[in-house]
Amino acid sequence: LAILILTADLVFDQLKIHAEVQLKNYGKFLEEYASQLKRIEDALDDSIGDVWDFSLDPIALKLLPYEQSSLLELIKTENKVLNKVITVYAALCCEIKKLKYEAETKFYNGLLFYGEGATDSSMVEGDCQIQMGRFVSFLQELSCFVTRCYEVVVNVVHQLAMLYHLLCKLLTVLITLDEIIDNHGTLKDHWTMYKRLLKSVHHNPSKFGIQEDKLKPFEKLLLKLECQLLDGMIFQACIEQQFDSINGGVSVSKNSAFAEEFAHALRTAFANVEGKLGEPSEIDQRDKYVGICGLFVLHFQIFRTIDKKFYKSLLDVCKKVPAITLTANIIWFADSFLIQKIPAAAKLLDKKSIHTIKTQRENFLQQKAQSLTKDMQSYYVFVSSWMTKMESILSKEQRMDKFTNDHETNKQNLFTLVYGLIFFLFLITTSTVVSMVVADSVTHISQHLQYQALHSISVAKKRVISDKKYSEQRLDVLSALVLAENTLNGPSTKQRRLIVSLALSVGTQMKTFKDEELLPLQLVLKKLDLISELTERVRAQCDCCFLYWHRAVFPIYLDDVYENAVDSARLHYMFSALRDCVPAMMHARHLESYEVLLECYDKEIMEVLNEHLLDKLCKEIEKDLRLSVHTHLKLDDRNPFRVGMKDLAHFFFLNPIRFFNRFIDIKAHVTHYLDKTFYNLTTVALHDWATYSEMRNLATQRYGLSMTEAHLPSQTLEQGLDVLEIMRNIHVFVSRYLYNLNNQIFIERTSNNKHLNTINIRHVANSIRTHGTGIMNTTVNFTYQFLRKKFYIFSQFMYDEHIKSRLIKDIRFFREVKDQNDHKYPFERADKFNRGIRKLGITPDGQSYLDQFRQLISQIGNAMGYVRMIRSGGLHCCSSAIRFVPDLEDIVNFEELVKEEGLSEETQKAARQLDSVLSDLTRNFAEGTEYFKMLVDVFAPEFRSPKNMHLRNFYIIVPPLTLNFVEHSISCKEKLNKKNKSGAAFTDDGFAMGVAYILKLLDQYQEFDSLHWFQSVREKYVKEIRAVAKQQNVQSINQDEKLLQTMNLTHKRLEVCLQEFELLYFSLSSARIFFRADKTAAEENQEKKEREASYLPTSFLILLMTAFSAKPLRM
Repeated sequence: LAILILTADLVFDQLKIHAEVQLKNYGKFLEEYASQLKRIEDALDDSIGDVWDFSLDPIALKLLPYEQSSLLELIKTENKVLNKVITVYAALCCEIKKLKYEAETKFYNGLLFYGEGATDSSMVEGDCQIQMGRFVSFLQELSCFVTRCYEVVVNVVHQLAMLYHLLCKLLTVLITLDEIIDNHGTLKDHWTMYKRLLKSVHHNPSKFGIQEDKLKPFEKLLLKLECQLLDGMIFQACIEQQFDSINGGVSVSKNSAFAEEFAHALRTAFANVEGKLGEPSEIDQRDKYVGICGLFVLHFQIFRTIDKKFYKSLLDVCKKVPAITLTANIIWFADSFLIQKIPAAAKLLDKKSIHTIKTQRENFLQQKAQSLTKDMQSYYVFVSSWMTKMESILSKEQRMDKFTNDHETNKQNLFTLVYGLIFFLFLITTSTVVSMVVADSVTHISQHLQYQALHSISVAKKRVISDKKYSEQRLDVLSALVLAENTLNGPSTKQRRLIVSLALSVGTQMKTFKDEELLPLQLVLKKLDLISELTERVRAQCDCCFLYWHRAVFPIYLDDVYENAVDSARLHYMFSALRDCVPAMMHARHLESYEVLLECYDKEIMEVLNEHLLDKLCKEIEKDLRLSVHTHLKLDDRNPFRVGMKDLAHFFFLNPIRFFNRFIDIKAHVTHYLDKTFYNLTTVALHDWATYSEMRNLATQRYGLSMTEAHLPSQTLEQGLDVLEIMRNIHVFVSRYLYNLNNQIFIERTSNNKHLNTINIRHVANSIRTHGTGIMNTTVNFTYQFLRKKFYIFSQFMYDEHIKSRLIKDIRFFREVKDQNDHKYPFERADKFNRGIRKLGITPDGQSYLDQFRQLISQIGNAMGYVRMIRSGGLHCCSSAIRFVPDLEDIVNFEELVKEEGLSEETQKAARQLDSVLSDLTRNFAEGTEYFKMLVDVFAPEFRSPKNMHLRNFYIIVPPLTLNFVEHSISCKEKLNKKNKSGAAFTDDGFAMGVAYILKLLDQYQEFDSLHWFQSVREKYVKEIRAVAKQQNVQSINQDEKLLQTMNLTHKRLEVCLQEFELLYFSLSSARIFFRADKTAAEENQEKKEREASYLPTSFLILLMTAFSAKPLRM
């Protein structure tokens, strides 16, 4: 029993342990699942962007009432006549609203954006005609739309009821179309070019593959489109229609009652609009004013009567509202419109009145410019208070942190306008944030307003019923009130509210309502319209599509944001405004696809953003980091109390900005720029790795940037400059690099970095291994082309009269005195030439003609040194490649081995290629190419030609050249010990190389050696050194310290000069070895002839030996 109990306890403990493990795993699973849900919630949260975007958010709440009932189902009363009248008027109203919506969304934008998306520079010939060809179908649709508008206007006029407020909207559409086309110069220019193209097609249809019978109808269509649309007569053609029925039906122009009703409606509508024009509470009164002006012109066109007083009242409005924006960037002037459309009325005004209107317009602009900042500040306070109230509804805590950084910092009018634009986006964002709360309230508010309206209508209906006098008019009023009552009992859709408005226009007749009852009812219905279309109205009022036409303010705004970094949070709102242009741009029809226009717009905005903000921000951050790291250098004053301080860290706290299909992360952009810059600069100068590492740490501490470590090696690879790069720029290379003959290395003359680049045989070998040995011949060919140009300059210098005459004089002098001077060229004569040539003139940087000639010879010598290095590098590369061949004397033939084994054709081809490569490598390694001999042979005949006798004087200019070179060399070496090392150098064997090469070309080694120049120099300096030493001994006895110090400096200078001459002598002697200086041209020719003469016997002997060895001897 005890054993059973113990076993049961053990099993229970094991189960308990397993349960605890499973419970712990389940708890861990719940924690992970909760963290995943939290990440998903954060990802779907609107915190990724600070601005609400209707087009990109997947879920949105629509508050617009909707039902699936037609007009016929809603308009049902026992009064059949009234039903028909209301139905006709309601249908006309719906038609006009649809036409207006179609014009605003489709045709306005299609016309406005024509020609956009392509600059004049990017367009090739024929693009204009292609765009217009694509656009003709759109113009045809516009023609059909305009024709339909004409029909609707005639129909409305024939109804004799005149739905004035809606007819105003339709006439405004036609006026706007006229203004858009009239202001669109690009459209007219392209149309003219398209017509010219059509004439060319008409002359030769077969060339363009068009049938002639189809061309004429198309030309008629274009003529119709031009007359109807492009001549600016859309509105004029509408009002000039025949409104009187031809068959004796409806008479419009002679109907006096209708004319009086028309005029009364005009005055009433104008009275309702005039009071609010130019006031802060103005909403859409300007659009109504445009329609009223159109109606006035229509009234004049039909009845040919003018109300002078009303006409002047219309013009007086121009003093308050001098211009009206119809759409986008289309400005409309009422005075110009009325004077143009009614010339008869214009005669009633004197010129002074017209001039006064223009003066008032200029004064209005000046006043608005002065008061703009003040007005915007008042709007700002109003908007802020409204936003605070709305947020207080959502949360009792009034969170003002969103507005603390939104104070005005710039009083310029442009920035004021831009910030006013941002207030719009504040409004729409706040209204979206509290949309759920609003959605709960809208239904209740609508029901309450409907109840108030029903109560007012019920009181009026009882009053009509209580009146026992029967008449058809009273019956119509009663039926209209019943219709309004029935319609209000349902959702407040657009159709229901339209029917209520039409029904009450009948129901308010015969003083059904008292004055104190009618005004409250009208106010209730107005509120009902407002609350039912709240979100649509907010969105329409805050639509910033017009910014496309004023996007020139964007770079100026970005400059201001950059200067005032505390306002950086507003960037989200600006990009939200720029995105509002996209839906309108989708109606563009002149390009292959509207996406082309969107891409151009996207590219333009991003280029502006990069130029005016991101690039400047990157460079400023980099500059700040550099100056902070190098504070010990005291580069400039960084005291914030004197030079000011700009905290750019505000930009890095911004959420990514959403624009088109990308997120613009300013922090990531700057981080990437700094990472790339620091990496690239570290690769150039590896010794600066510590500086850039410190700058990375500072960027993290000061700006919160997550920088990436470079992870670059601490040493550099021996790659150096590429041979191809040197070859293409050999003229730059020989002037910027100095040659060292003994080490066979090129050293950079000067550099802006802390180090000098060098090029040696390994670098050249690496390049040859990269590009192949074929590049060697190409490089020598480039060098040959370079030498040709330099030798032309060389010849010009030697041919100069001043130089040639001096050299001839020196040659004559030497011949006369050589016996007296032991056949040695006098040092004094060379020194006199070196100093005398400066009298011919010097360059702005203090160089004489002899200095420039020395530089020319050095560059020629550098080119020859480069050729020598190419040959050495080629041999180095060949030796590195051939080292894998076991025996260079016995290389097997792989092609024969492959054939013996009977392998495939491809394998034989590969073996043949291998044999060819091995043969080339062996030959190149064993022989190399005598590039020096080639460059001597190609130039020597021309140099030694009788027509170039002036070059024969070269050997006599070498002594002054060596003097000039030694002076230059000593000056360069002395600069090595100075702080400013500009022009410092310790080697320049290119000069010795160049002198040796030119002497070889002229075959003047013997002539130069006959001068015994270096012996003369040595004797001169040894003699002076001994004289100075003797004077030093005398002065040391006299103990004159100053004179002794001078003697020591003189002694040192003479020794340095002698040493430099000896170094030059050694370099020149070494260089002469490359050109076989031990033999003259005559000796070389003799040797060549002897070699050719001995070639035949030797060959014959070899053939004989071969023949004898092939036959066995007979005993």
